[in-house]
Amino acid sequence: MRPDAVLKSLTVLLACAAATACATPRYATGNRPASVAAQPGAKVPATMRPYQVKGVWYTPRHDPKYDEKGIASWYGEQFHNRHTANGEVFDMDLITAAHKTLPLPSIVEVTDLDTGKKLRVRVNDRGPFVQGRIIDLSKGAARKLGIYQRGVARVRVRYIGPG
Repeated sequence: MRPDAVLKSLTVLLACAAATACATPRYATGNRPASVAAQPGAKVPATMRPYQVKGVWYTPRHDPKYDEKGIASWYGEQFHNRHTANGEVFDMDLITAAHKTLPLPSIVEVTDLDTGKKLRVRVNDRGPFVQGRIIDLSKGAARKLGIYQRGVARVRVRYIGPG
């Protein structure tokens, strides 16, 4: 084979490789959880599909042993009467909460680590998306638990079961 023919063949081969690389979906590079692409046609409830917020991927999962300590916050007026992640209308006065990965809906026990006060809460939304926070309580839940005035509190969140 002549040197100019070899050069042309290599040029065509490299051009094809570059075009293929540009056509590769972004999630195939590892930026998206593999479970999203696995099992085409598998029926996964919308509330259990991996999702992305502020460049971070979250993968909801059933975790009967979930028991974590961290910071709780609360949310209210800005989301009142809007739809939650599982399609319900958010009522800030009900005893509900948002969690990043637990199944929707589910029941958790939230314990204020400073006072020892406990409250069972129905998780029906996603969040909080603030670093270091593990649960976002509705205004009603925050009042009932006694953390409304403080805004945030050190808590233990323990999964109880489906809601």
